[in-house]
Amino acid sequence: MTQQHTLRGADVVARTLERLGVDRIFSLSGNHIMSLFDALLETGIEIIHVRHEAACVHMADAYARLTGKPGIALVTGGQAHVNACAALVTASASAAPVVLLSGHAALSESGRGAFQELAQARIAEPLTKLSWTAESAARLGHDLARALRVAREGRPGPVHLSLPVDLLEQRLAADDIENHLPAQDGALPEASVLSPAACANILEQLNSARKPLILHGPQLCGHRFRDRLRQLEARLRVAVIGMESPRGIRDPSLGAFAEILGEADFLLLLDKDLDFTLGFGAAPALRADCRLVAISPEGSGERGMNSTRIATHHAADAVGALESLETAARQALPSRPEAEEWLARARAALQHRPPEWSAGAERHRALNAENVYPVDLCDAAARAFAQHPSATLVSDGGEFGQWAQAIIKPQRRLINGPSGTIGAAVPYAVAAKLADHDAPVFVLTGDGSFGFHLAEIDTALRHHLPIVIIIGNDARWNAEHQIQLRSYGPSRTHACALLPSRYDLVVEALGGHGELVTRADQLDAAIARAVASGKPACVNVFIESVPAPVIRLSE
Repeated sequence: MTQQHTLRGADVVARTLERLGVDRIFSLSGNHIMSLFDALLETGIEIIHVRHEAACVHMADAYARLTGKPGIALVTGGQAHVNACAALVTASASAAPVVLLSGHAALSESGRGAFQELAQARIAEPLTKLSWTAESAARLGHDLARALRVAREGRPGPVHLSLPVDLLEQRLAADDIENHLPAQDGALPEASVLSPAACANILEQLNSARKPLILHGPQLCGHRFRDRLRQLEARLRVAVIGMESPRGIRDPSLGAFAEILGEADFLLLLDKDLDFTLGFGAAPALRADCRLVAISPEGSGERGMNSTRIATHHAADAVGALESLETAARQALPSRPEAEEWLARARAALQHRPPEWSAGAERHRALNAENVYPVDLCDAAARAFAQHPSATLVSDGGEFGQWAQAIIKPQRRLINGPSGTIGAAVPYAVAAKLADHDAPVFVLTGDGSFGFHLAEIDTALRHHLPIVIIIGNDARWNAEHQIQLRSYGPSRTHACALLPSRYDLVVEALGGHGELVTRADQLDAAIARAVASGKPACVNVFIESVPAPVIRLSE
């Protein structure tokens, strides 16, 4: 028991987190952080106890993106810290404000071969906005406030703080507690907005361009900003397009985006890097005479913003810039027929779905094939979303994930983001259900991807989270198999095969609900039973192994 006249460093951490508005932590227990588990009993903070440290970070990532709050991951030191760091790549690419708190060997034993002693801050440094090790028990609260503030300011992203076990167990005077805790607003970032002059200049250039587009990065792709971006598009009469897929301009969920991008004569990059997803700004992705203006928190010094293609840089964060543009756009803009025509073309291109996709499914059904064509599976999932409009789509994986993202158009969507990392879908789904208990969560993922964090079904069961996981099971790493086919030929495809595993039975064995589907006419009923089960459920669908959807230009 904690003595009444003293408190531990762990108590400072727990009370600080609660004071700063943290209501939930994603964690996996371990020696260095057990004092924190004890201290958290005295708060209202819930611990979501998971099965792998990377899942902690993936859950914190998803929770942050869906709620706008910092996502907190808590792991122990050593190998646990290294496991967690692997998932920071995805959070960073998706601009998610994640704080990774790692237990750490005692400072008093540093350099002497302490248990699980590692240079943890240095390991996390290239994957985070800021990474350091606490050095004072009395300053732990202020260290935490700094971590939460840095994670959210500018372009959001992950921050790491290591917590040495001797600092967590060190005793401090309880009557001095307020000196150890930061102010309640101590973790709030400063807003960074556009100047009125910058806004006026941007609006003038948008209005004078014949074929302008506004592109934004992952931070604004969530449902929290959807209505605001639609209103901005309606006021400016310029298409506003979010990019969050590693497929970039070839992202099939964006329809024939590549075609209209290649015609654009002006691009406003709203915290969107001119990186590989835009072909680095080179032809044929962009016209040689296309004028580019960029808005980003660090201006031209930021990676992906240092291209000579960019004519002007404005320093502001994405949300602050959006607010500035919203305010500036309230004034009436002159109506131009050519602008209306271009906007209509852009909207139609983004909704384009080639008839070849459905034709492929029809040919497959005509053959009476047992396996399900991916289009039929995704169409069935789309019908489920129509019945549950508040549902969240979670999707990762390679070829099958692209089918799901291209065909299903939900109000809420969470994907693996520009990093292209696979395997995060089940942890994402757990966090999505926690973010909104009343809204259904459907996962569409490949069989290879599902295997990464299958054990988090156990987490969903323990925390009573009925998520529905629909697996496109083609018994292979199909994205890599398709690369082998294209690059080396059918005779040189190897080492990408998996088993046609009964993941439905695995989920049943864990205590969830399982469905096996081998024909398209079984899909609707199987998905309905999975939803009605009220349990974490797996609909294991044996699918035809085909490449990801492609939209060819000028179809």
